Amino acid sequence: MNTTLKKIIIALTFSFSSFGLFFITAQTKPDDLKVQIQNNQSEIQKLEKEILEYNSKINDKKSDAATLKSAIKGLESRKAILEKDIKLANYKIENKKYSITEIEGKIDVTENKLSTLENGLKDTFRELIHLGNLREDTIFVYLGSQTISEAFDNYNRSFKLKDNIEEGIMYYNDTKKNLENINRGYKTEVTKLQELESELKDKKITVAETQKEKDLLLKDTKAQELAYQKILNDRKKQKIALEKEILDYESKLKALVDTNKLPKSGTGVLSYPLRKVTITQYFGNTPFSTQNPQVYNGSGHNGVDFGVPVGTALYSAGDGKIMATGDTDIACRGASYGKWVLIKHNNGLTTLYAHLSSINVSEGQSVASGEKIGLSGNTGYSTGPHLHFTVFASDSVTISDPASYRSKTCGVYMKLPLAPRGAYLNPLTYL
Repeated sequence: MNTTLKKIIIALTFSFSSFGLFFITAQTKPDDLKVQIQNNQSEIQKLEKEILEYNSKINDKKSDAATLKSAIKGLESRKAILEKDIKLANYKIENKKYSITEIEGKIDVTENKLSTLENGLKDTFRELIHLGNLREDTIFVYLGSQTISEAFDNYNRSFKLKDNIEEGIMYYNDTKKNLENINRGYKTEVTKLQELESELKDKKITVAETQKEKDLLLKDTKAQELAYQKILNDRKKQKIALEKEILDYESKLKALVDTNKLPKSGTGVLSYPLRKVTITQYFGNTPFSTQNPQVYNGSGHNGVDFGVPVGTALYSAGDGKIMATGDTDIACRGASYGKWVLIKHNNGLTTLYAHLSSINVSEGQSVASGEKIGLSGNTGYSTGPHLHFTVFASDSVTISDPASYRSKTCGVYMKLPLAPRGAYLNPLTYL
């Protein structure tokens, strides 16, 4: 047999028969990666348990901040759990990087294997074409055979090469599909890594904000309990007065709700603004709003509250545009929504996200459903960390105008969403 041809057949045979074993070996994690990932996973499980135990305590959004000591303790506890969150995020990021490194190894191995298969197929094709072009009177010379029988045996091998080529092409295509799947997995892991790094950045920001909140509280109270109690009472009175003022103002607005422009009620019209959902107060005349009429002026709760730790990512409930953002604490600290975002969607609905710790979007920006818009918090008048989520009929909601609205309670213009009472819709009708 021609030496070149023999080498090609042997190479192809080895390539095809050993590929499965070779790839399985390539998938095995190196011992050092295994140990690192297992060690990290153990720490991850431990931290997740600790964080879960803490977070379960905030499901009832009414926090124990009745005294300055308990308020400070609450802020210190929040900071401590956020620092655990940061530690957890670092472990997850490290494991994700190990996973990506492993996948990169699989990609290199598979790409090299594809290259080997491709080169082998090309060489076999060339040899097959060459054999097919031989004339019978030159076959002895080319193959170096001594008898006609040997010559025809070698010539018939060209047909076996065709079978090898067909098998090789199938193997090549399967390997190529496998590489495509590996690359998709790689992109998914890279996206998850970016999300984890974004979460880590958010947690660090929230730790800094929590420290600032503690420092400001100590500064405002001069670390005196009497001063703290006065602040609590003043804020409560301010909240009640502001709610009455807004209710009176909104009662004069004309209801322009066109029900024909609203989407049909049903699950999934809007997406939940959180990955994990815990409802702590429903819409309307809830037990809390009924038992505390002074808080809502007897008008009921105008949204849904979700119990969630400070610094949790919040997401747009649907495609739309940022109608406005604001921070009522600038004009009237601790009396209203705090930091808020208002999104006008493409289906006749507008959603409000209130009590945020930070805002990641700006007015006029287009957002997609599920896009991150900010972080949950405890700003404004809040009885504990939570997200207040309101749904409006888009035709009727407006932003307060400095020329026509000036808060008597706070003495300054306060930027916030306003709507007639009929424009407030039950969020659970659409979630």
